[in-house]
Amino acid sequence: MGKKIMVTLYRDEVAPRFDLCSEVLLVTVDATGHEVRRQDLVLAHSSADDLCDLVLDREVSTVITGGIEEEHYHYLRWKRVEVIDGVAGLAGEALALYLRGELEPGAILFPRLGHD
Repeated sequence: MGKKIMVTLYRDEVAPRFDLCSEVLLVTVDATGHEVRRQDLVLAHSSADDLCDLVLDREVSTVITGGIEEEHYHYLRWKRVEVIDGVAGLAGEALALYLRGELEPGAILFPRLGHD
């Protein structure tokens, strides 16, 4: 069985808030880190509690998201789910960085304008 990674979505970006997320990307990778399945799931409504339930029901091992309330963060960590929070940028880029072992909490993946 592969490892499951969930990215909270707002359009094609990592959702800025876990509790307001209404769509997720669920990716399953094999032992070598190659993607074997990709699903876009649209949620009936935004709810951090329901999203936590979905994480556990789908046996997700890692969640990539923007802001998340401390209560939900600690709940998922208690359930042994890795949470990489504070991420801002395109969901595909965040996922690729994660699969390379380079994504860190608080990562800002948007290009910085006016800085050389």
